[in-house]
Amino acid sequence: MLSKEELGRYLKQLREAKGLSLREADKLSSISYTHLNMIENGKRNVTPALLRNLAQLYNVDYLDLYEKAGYIDLIEDEKKTKIKTDLLGNPVVSLPLIGTVKAGYNYLAQENWVGTVDVETSLVGDGKDYFALKVKGDSMAPVFIENDIVIIKKQNDCENNEFAVVIINGDEGTLKKIKKTDSGIILQPLNPAYRSCNVH
Repeated sequence: MLSKEELGRYLKQLREAKGLSLREADKLSSISYTHLNMIENGKRNVTPALLRNLAQLYNVDYLDLYEKAGYIDLIEDEKKTKIKTDLLGNPVVSLPLIGTVKAGYNYLAQENWVGTVDVETSLVGDGKDYFALKVKGDSMAPVFIENDIVIIKKQNDCENNEFAVVIINGDEGTLKKIKKTDSGIILQPLNPAYRSCNVH
């Protein structure tokens, strides 16, 4: 549990990490500039409702903020009843959104997240086997273009002609169409400006 001052500093760090000024945070939330300023300076207590508001604004888990603020008794209750829904009322789960997939370290560690994406549970269940990836480059255009978000299932193999994120040369992952042959695997871009790559 953080002190009021420590919590204020932490919330300020979250706001600044999002590149938001106090005025911008005021506009994007229902929290006034003055109130938020007093919270960040440790001069005002933060209610659970306000923490939920800030968590949504800063794209962090509100239960983590509850814990830091000392609302421990609320956490278990919330976990029991925490069912997120989209605007149509469909149950959703938050998946980690990452910018790149790399080999050799835990790429799904929270420090590598660039945010989260809500996906219907009917598509991904509880979400534990999935993550979201932001597309970089244009090798898969026109189907996938720069900054598109794709949902990836964590697995070691895929079917022929499926799209997959493949880690090659122990470096960053690449999104390609997979073509399996007797001699190996071909990673096929969709953009004709790029060449296919053979993986053995």
